[in-house]
Amino acid sequence: MIRNVRRWSIRARLSLTFGALFVLAGLAMMVVTYLLVQQSLTTGQTNKTMLVTAPIQKSGGGTEKFVVDGKPMTAAQLKQALVDQQRAYRAATLDSLLTRSGIALAITSIGAVGLGWLVAGRALRPVHRITATARRVADRSLHERIALRGPRDEIRELADTFDDMLARLDRSFDSQRRFVANASHELRTPLAINRTLIEVAMARPNAPTELTRLGENLLAVNTRHERLIDGLLTLAHSDHGLTTRTDVDLATLVQRAVPATGDRSIAVVTELAPAPTSGDPLLLERLVRNLVDNALRYNTPAGSVWIRTEATADTATLVVENTGPELADTDLGLLFEPFRRAEGDRTRSATGTGLGLSIVRAVTQAHAGAVTATPRAGGGLTVTLDLPTRPAPAT
Repeated sequence: MIRNVRRWSIRARLSLTFGALFVLAGLAMMVVTYLLVQQSLTTGQTNKTMLVTAPIQKSGGGTEKFVVDGKPMTAAQLKQALVDQQRAYRAATLDSLLTRSGIALAITSIGAVGLGWLVAGRALRPVHRITATARRVADRSLHERIALRGPRDEIRELADTFDDMLARLDRSFDSQRRFVANASHELRTPLAINRTLIEVAMARPNAPTELTRLGENLLAVNTRHERLIDGLLTLAHSDHGLTTRTDVDLATLVQRAVPATGDRSIAVVTELAPAPTSGDPLLLERLVRNLVDNALRYNTPAGSVWIRTEATADTATLVVENTGPELADTDLGLLFEPFRRAEGDRTRSATGTGLGLSIVRAVTQAHAGAVTATPRAGGGLTVTLDLPTRPAPAT
C-alpha cells in the first residue's frame, strides 16, 4: 500500500495530506465539543430544577400523589421519572451532536480535498512548466529557457538556476561544435592539396614503381582522413539541430544506399515497405548509408545482410541485420561511441573511421528517434532504428 502511494503524483499526495490534516483537526474539534457539551448537560442536570413536560395534577387523599399523562405517581416515582427523562434527553442530544458533526465533517472533508487539489495544482504549475521545458530541451536544443515570472520564491530560484545551467551548457556545446566544424574545414584544405600533389606525382611519365606504390598507400591514408573529417562535420551538423524538415521515405533511402555501398560477395536481402518520416534528407541518407555500410564491412566472407523497413501509425522502422562475429553485451554500449569499436573489430577496420554508428545515433537523436543494437543469434548484429512518422513541433 505504501509503495502504491509513493507512485502517486505530488499533487495527489498533497491533496490527500491537506484532507487528512483537515479530518484530524475536525475530529479533534468534535471531541472537544462533545466533552464540553457533555459537561454542560451534566452540570445543568445537578444544578438546575427538574423540568416536567407533562401536565401534573394533585389527587386527594391521605397520600400525596401526582398524575402524569394519566398515570398516578408518588413523589419518589415522579422524581425518578424526571431523572430518567433528563438522562434520555442528554443521550439524545449527544447522539444528535455526533451524527450531525460527523455529516458536516464528511462534507467539509470532501470539499477540503477538492480545494487542496486545486491549490496544489496551482502551486505546482511552475514545476510542470519546468518539466515540460526540460523535456523539450532534451529532445531538441538547448536554446529554450523557462523564464519564469512571479515572486522570487523557491520555485523561481529553481527555474532561474535551471536557466543558468542551460545557458552554460548551450555555450559549452556551441563552442565544441564550432571547434569541430572549424577544425574539420581547416583540415580539408591541406588534405586536398596532398591528394593533388600525390596524383600529379603518380601521373608523371616513367614514374618508378616504388613511387606509384607509395602514392597509392598515401592516397588510401588521405581518403581515410577525408572520410574522418566528413564524419566529424556530419556529427557537428547533426548535434546542431534541424533547421528544416522534408518528407522522406526510409525505403527509398535504402534503395539508394544498397547499390552505392554494395559488396557483391555478400548477399543483401531487402524487404522494403513504405516507411515515411520527416527530417533532413542529407542526414537521413547518411544515416541509412552508414548502417548498410557497417553491416557490409563488419561481416563474414560470403555472409548476408537483411534490411527491412515498415511503419505503424506513429513510427517508421528500419531494421538492418547481418552475419558476423559474435558480440558480447559489453561491446554493444561501445558501438555508438565515437572512435570506439567492438573488441574483435579493431584490426579489421583499417578503412573505417570509428564514427559510423556514432553518426547514426547523433542523427537519430536530432530527429527525435531511437536506435538500438542487439547481438544476433549465431553471430552478427541487429540494429533497429525508430523514427516518428510525424514531425515534432518546432521550438
